[in-house]
Amino acid sequence: MKITLVGMGSGAPGSLTAAGLETLRGAELIIGARRLLENLPEGCTVNRAALYKTDEICALLRQTDCAEVTVVFSGDTGFYSGAAALCRALDDAGLPYTVLPGVSSVQLLAAALGRPWQGWRLVSAHGCACDPVAACRAGGTTFFLTGGSETPATLCQQLADAGLGDAAATVGENLGTPSQRLVTGTAQELATQRFAPLSVLLVENVPAPLRRTPGLPDEAFIRGKTPMTKQEVRAAALAKLAVRPTDTLWDVGAGTGSVSVELALAAPAGRVYAVECDAEACDLIRQNRAKFAVQNLHLTEGLAPAALAGWPAPDAVFIGGSKGSLRAVVDAALAANPDARLCISAIALETLQEAVAALTAHGLTAQVTQIAVSRSRAAGSLHLLMANNPVFLIARE
Repeated sequence: MKITLVGMGSGAPGSLTAAGLETLRGAELIIGARRLLENLPEGCTVNRAALYKTDEICALLRQTDCAEVTVVFSGDTGFYSGAAALCRALDDAGLPYTVLPGVSSVQLLAAALGRPWQGWRLVSAHGCACDPVAACRAGGTTFFLTGGSETPATLCQQLADAGLGDAAATVGENLGTPSQRLVTGTAQELATQRFAPLSVLLVENVPAPLRRTPGLPDEAFIRGKTPMTKQEVRAAALAKLAVRPTDTLWDVGAGTGSVSVELALAAPAGRVYAVECDAEACDLIRQNRAKFAVQNLHLTEGLAPAALAGWPAPDAVFIGGSKGSLRAVVDAALAANPDARLCISAIALETLQEAVAALTAHGLTAQVTQIAVSRSRAAGSLHLLMANNPVFLIARE
């Protein structure tokens, strides 16, 4: 049996390659979603099976005696397509196959706009988790494949709620078909409109978040009576954590949220999960999150380690407070990801000792750094250095 996977683009004749058309017309059996089967070009067999689930397609392939079978997919087989899962299943079954790509919705939108697309960030909000704010905050132009509960309007509403309502947006409806339509406006304007089920979204001109080297001035944060990790310590902690733009990060005992905000700014395409048990401190975290527009910062009000349950595995973890449960917090972090980068801050010698013991219990070597910061203060016509409390940063080597 000859099996061919064909990308049909939009389903319209113009977005189907010549090789794909020839394969379809020579097939004895064509399998695919009902919408695609209803829009096959003339000259194709009437022997068709409306299936799209991988296991159902494989079951039919094992039963059929047809010599040439074609499985069709919308768009391009290499762009968020079900073709990937079928390829893996056919590999596992030892069945040879050929893949013929189609024209993707990215290409169709770029062609409709008369623009290149190689610099766009490509994101799918169709059947998978999507954070449009984080994606757009990373800068540049972002293309969203939409579908299901996530429509161009819902994505634009999320952008507007995050203060990005002035971003330029374009919706492409029914691309590559006679009913193709382009709608442009701001994210706020498009959030109130309705669009066809087959639509995509392009977002541009999103203001870049505050980006700078770690260590924002203490005065930049909204503060209350809650203790706050000072500028120099924050900068050193982020260096120890080696934060990357796409990291998933934990901040345990977040206080005012100063470290959480810095983590969120350093990982604009990642996510930061902060936990704090004090209600007043949680309110400060929310205020600072709004001030710095870091929508990738997620707050849980509660006590660690219980409050950490259900969090995604971290790439790096900062522990600024643990209410006596430091070892349990370290255990939880390493259980979620044994390779997580850890940095623990401590002022008391007892906390330092406990942090080293917690890492040692996992067979890890603790690297201890003491930061002793003195800042100048005017005293009449003179300036004196006033010392802050020394802080220990304990990181795993």
